[in-house]
Amino acid sequence: MASTSAEIIAFLLTISGWVLVSSTLPTDYWKVSTIDGTVITTATFWANLWKTCVTDSTGVSNCKDFPSMLALDGYIQACRGLMISAVCLGFFGAIFGLVGMKCTKVGGSDQTKAKIACLAGLIFILSGLCSMTSCSLYANRITSEFFDPSFVAQKYELGAALFIGWAGASLCIIGGSIFCFSIAENSNSPRRGYAYNGATSVMSARTKVQNSIPDKTTPKHFDKNAYV
Repeated sequence: MASTSAEIIAFLLTISGWVLVSSTLPTDYWKVSTIDGTVITTATFWANLWKTCVTDSTGVSNCKDFPSMLALDGYIQACRGLMISAVCLGFFGAIFGLVGMKCTKVGGSDQTKAKIACLAGLIFILSGLCSMTSCSLYANRITSEFFDPSFVAQKYELGAALFIGWAGASLCIIGGSIFCFSIAENSNSPRRGYAYNGATSVMSARTKVQNSIPDKTTPKHFDKNAYV
């Protein structure tokens, strides 16, 4: 019962993390920068993995898509690949996790379902690591440019999408680890053995019953004249 509850908790954690990671990919604010006036913010610059935009004080946004994938910086291409890999791995991990849970009717025996659940946990851990690496790589580029005194272009700060990606990656890793422990818990569970003594015939059973009944007949005593 405890193992089933742990698997349900792990499944909820991993699905929540996968949803957060999937929502991070199209989110706008991967990095953000503002230009402040004397009274209000005059312009807000923000960018993600697909475009860069500027929003003025009236709320009007002007966006520009990246013109060519091959002309992009290497870190943006790497972040795209890692995030897409994280989303795909999370999808397959959800399928294997659903099959490997003990509360479902598919997957075979308990040993087989435990192996499938462990595989789902490894897939979710890999998905979380891909998302964590992508967000960390993007954040490292932002911070290195921000603290570089020789960098004269527009400087950005960390956007909300990075924190959402880190949270989703953490949930995937934690839930995947719980899934991996399910195979160890299943192997440590005691097994009940039943000994087979073979079929007993009717005659042998009757003989055992007769031998088990004590003989209550009184012994006969003969005197010496009985043999004459």
